[in-house]
Amino acid sequence: MHGFQLWANLPAALKMTAPRYQEVKVLDIPEITDDDGTHVRVVCGKFWGRTGPVDGIAAEPIYLDVSVAPGKRKTLPVETTRHAFAYIFAGSGKFCNASGPLAVPTEAVKWLDTTPPVEADNRSLVVFDQGDEVTVQAGNDGIRFLLVSGKLLGSQSRGTARSS
Repeated sequence: MHGFQLWANLPAALKMTAPRYQEVKVLDIPEITDDDGTHVRVVCGKFWGRTGPVDGIAAEPIYLDVSVAPGKRKTLPVETTRHAFAYIFAGSGKFCNASGPLAVPTEAVKWLDTTPPVEADNRSLVVFDQGDEVTVQAGNDGIRFLLVSGKLLGSQSRGTARSS
């Protein structure tokens, strides 16, 4: 069993609004299986024509639970107007054009490094640079990760995923 919380940054005008909680039941989360066996659960936002049950968040996040079968390579679209990261919580894999796997999200990130990082495994965070897609090569046991993206707030200019 896994449990995750999404804490969203707010625009300056909404900083002091009351916090809110939205519980989501597993049966309320749309599931999609692509032709290659990639399985995506849409928790929040819109993806592949499905809409997740979580709504009303200022950053308009897209929050996906993605499973890629062992040895498969999968490319997923990400809007260039968003910041994005992947949090691996089962299996392992390699993400092209991303930061090296980070054990703690406060470590320095090499945004311009375009070489594929070392394999990311359980409890790793990978941050993406500007682009319109994320590509992952699943390891021997497959990979399961959260792919989260949110719109830019204020005058931030960095994008999200880098094309491979």
